Amino acid sequence: MNRLYGGIEAGGTKFVCMVSAGPDQVVEEKRFPTTRPDETIRQAISFFTPYTRRRELAAVGIASFGPLDLNPVSPTYGYITTTPKPDWNYVDLHGFVAQALDLPVAFDTDVNAAAFGEHYWIAANNALDPFVYITVGTGIGMGVLANGLPVHGLVHTEAGHFVIPHDWLKDPFPGICPYHGDCLEGLASGPAMNSRWGQNAEDLPDYHPAWELEAEYIANALINLIYAYSPQRIVLGGGVSQHAGLHVAVRHKVQRGLNGYIQSPVILNSIEEYIVPPGLGNRSGVLGAIAMAIDLLKS
Repeated sequence: MNRLYGGIEAGGTKFVCMVSAGPDQVVEEKRFPTTRPDETIRQAISFFTPYTRRRELAAVGIASFGPLDLNPVSPTYGYITTTPKPDWNYVDLHGFVAQALDLPVAFDTDVNAAAFGEHYWIAANNALDPFVYITVGTGIGMGVLANGLPVHGLVHTEAGHFVIPHDWLKDPFPGICPYHGDCLEGLASGPAMNSRWGQNAEDLPDYHPAWELEAEYIANALINLIYAYSPQRIVLGGGVSQHAGLHVAVRHKVQRGLNGYIQSPVILNSIEEYIVPPGLGNRSGVLGAIAMAIDLLKS
């Protein structure tokens, strides 16, 4: 067994904690609901404490829901900031974990970590750069890697709040985003589908008109990502994306929407190898956190 690392995927509905040296070397994994910050973070710290007492962990990575402060010189670096999740505004997640475990701690968004994990473990740091991961579930998020590293700027990338075409005659639904109404997340996230159709996405049958509309919204977002970042690969993950046939429909709509403008053989002839589901399945986030922890000690 190689050196061990801790990973935390801090989600809005659940936390996933893992001790591992890689995808095939998972020592222990635990999932529990995201409740109050003090209670939830304490559970995460308790999970790792036996390993720190035995000095078995080298570092920890945190992949968190956001928005986050990722500026290392900011006084609120490592905080969850203006999240709509009750009680979690301005919680110093990085600081609490680093202080309690007394270990180096890597910190990034859940989608940046998922992108990093897919690139690190599946793409094996090869020529697939830039690299994009987009998740469609409780929210919609995006991680972008360029030169092998997550892209940060003023804040982190927020494709979930893209402004996309909204045909009000075809879809009179106003959207649910508390900031923008009918942005991408407001129209196409899991809660948006539930609000529009009165059912959870996983309960909607294959023939339901929801899926044609969902594929169109996701495809429009991916087209913008292709224009903006020219990624070598796009990973489309999240609970909503697991619906049978959605990847195929999205690929078709992306090709049709690009309309030959991007003259790349991978888009024209092998788009099924370009827009792909996560190779790490539902562990992309926590294994991405593990990969970040490993990388932290290399830097």
